[in-house]
Amino acid sequence: MAVATGHVVLSDLEKRFDDVAVVRGIDLDIAPGEFFSLLGPSGCGKTTTLRIIGGFERPDRGSVWIDSEEVTDLAPEHRPVNTVFQSYALFPHLTVERNVAFGLRFQKAPTDEVATRVARALALVELSGLEGRRPHQLSGGQQQRVALARALILEPRVLLLDEPLGALDARLRKALQVELRSLQQAIGITFVYVTHDQEEALTMSDRLAVMDEGRLVQVGTPREVYEEPIDGSVADFLGVANLLDVEHLGGGRIQVGGRVLRATGDGPVGRCRVVIRPERVRLVEGEPDNGLPVVVERRVFTGATTQVHLRSGDLAFHALVANSGGVAGDGATHAEMPVDALRLLAS
Repeated sequence: MAVATGHVVLSDLEKRFDDVAVVRGIDLDIAPGEFFSLLGPSGCGKTTTLRIIGGFERPDRGSVWIDSEEVTDLAPEHRPVNTVFQSYALFPHLTVERNVAFGLRFQKAPTDEVATRVARALALVELSGLEGRRPHQLSGGQQQRVALARALILEPRVLLLDEPLGALDARLRKALQVELRSLQQAIGITFVYVTHDQEEALTMSDRLAVMDEGRLVQVGTPREVYEEPIDGSVADFLGVANLLDVEHLGGGRIQVGGRVLRATGDGPVGRCRVVIRPERVRLVEGEPDNGLPVVVERRVFTGATTQVHLRSGDLAFHALVANSGGVAGDGATHAEMPVDALRLLAS
């Protein structure tokens, strides 16, 4: 039985540029064959972390391990990794075939082996028949697939992807998210993916790490991080969230808007915050077991859903209601907040 490869371990990584620490004490264990995303706002350190894994930056402290071998001091070409950049970095004067074959020809691989592997790589990314075209004759999505084929043809144990879909329009980006995830599952190698796009990370990842100011704030599956954010910054960054200031009475009992509700999670007794996703707020007629009386202030139609902006005393929040005919929230007197959806935040 083959041993799974592509196990990436980062230990106490730190990287500074002049006096600014852009990566701070990162410890991370990425499993073989995992699709792992580094997610965060611009300047959070995610791309620098990716470049350290690839060997393009050397950490000031800490180490990088791939399959139990330390690679911290190895040059990029000596690591079992390859990288796909947002710019694709295709050679404009070379055909698709020659772009994809470039790495193998640089390694002086036999001609027949090059031809076989190029054909296999192009078939994998569904570009068979376009071997003779040049980059300017391809769409953005096709160029991205050429870059993928060129990276995969060298059979890396780990593929690093630095916002590879960032230059594409929204519709094509959504389609390629599904294709990229399917490709990763088909070939089974480890993908480490950098993005600032929450939907990309949620759609494709086995696990993800939310980064901020050079640190890992939270690591988990997309569902875990979305539904159980560790703090307000994660809740606010990952999707849309209602963050409410409340008084925690202890034992998950909170006082908000003059009422005592029940919430899930751990939080300090006293002033704290809770989070509830807008899609978990239910608009109902009559008083629910766990909820607040509300007044509908306005509705914003967004296509498949309507944002219903609510007020309960001094508290303002909103619900997200599926459009299924009629006026969203019409006749509602209360907002129900299920206990499992109303979560106490540590900070």
